[in-house]
Amino acid sequence: QVQLVESGGDLVQPGGSLRLSCAASGSIFSINAMGWYRRAPGNQRELVAVFTSGDATTYADSVKGRFTISRDNAKNTVYLQMNSLKPEDTAVYYCYAAVKRYIGGFVNNYWGQGTQVTVSS
Repeated sequence: QVQLVESGGDLVQPGGSLRLSCAASGSIFSINAMGWYRRAPGNQRELVAVFTSGDATTYADSVKGRFTISRDNAKNTVYLQMNSLKPEDTAVYYCYAAVKRYIGGFVNNYWGQGTQVTVSS
């Protein structure tokens, strides 16, 4: 199996910064995509930022210029640096990874348990 463990969620004031981390472990041959989604109360889960094939990245329009996704391939870890946080960024942030567990295997999607980010004064 594959486990995704997130950390870094917290309560922060508007304009503040946070850094989320997500480490993937378990039976991993390759990671095809990895990144972050979020779900605010009453809303659907939405993409925040994700690495796709190669080093390509995709960001939600609402976070462009404020959030930066990065990764350490040797550690199967992805980070989300969040700056200039706004109250509307308040949500549970979920790590996502599309993983191939062995050569010739299918790619399966995995999710972390979520970490709460609250932006409030």
